[in-house]
Amino acid sequence: MAGIAEGSDAPDFSMRDIKGNVFRLSGLKGKKNVAVYFYPKDFTPGCTTEATEFSRDYSKFANASIEIVGISPDSEESHDKFRGKMGIPYPLVADTDKEVAKSYGVFGMKSFMGREFMGVIRTTFLIDKSGKVIKVFAKVKPAGHSREVLESFG
Repeated sequence: MAGIAEGSDAPDFSMRDIKGNVFRLSGLKGKKNVAVYFYPKDFTPGCTTEATEFSRDYSKFANASIEIVGISPDSEESHDKFRGKMGIPYPLVADTDKEVAKSYGVFGMKSFMGREFMGVIRTTFLIDKSGKVIKVFAKVKPAGHSREVLESFG
């Protein structure tokens, strides 16, 4: 499945913030840049590292008028637990049917320890205030990624 290319319009989706308010990605258009990161599963080592770093740097993103949005196939209940345990201050999207991941082209064949399976491919999209994808990070390594994303907006 081909991913969204730089220069493309970012596919819209709904999300819920930590206060329970539901809003759409398109609602940030004209207001904020957005870093949308797709990750496979709450509470796994790489995903925990990535969430910890984005949470640690969240005030730097906020000061630069950048919203962070994490998306995985986990349920809202799992996200609530993950947010609580990790102190995640930004929205997490429960993409249980994987429709958002498919619209961004990040649901596909993966392999781990010799086994192949379908899953979410760890990818980050930087979206500018006009709603255009300005950078795609494919096959992300979680450690140091938050800093890499912040510097890319700079």
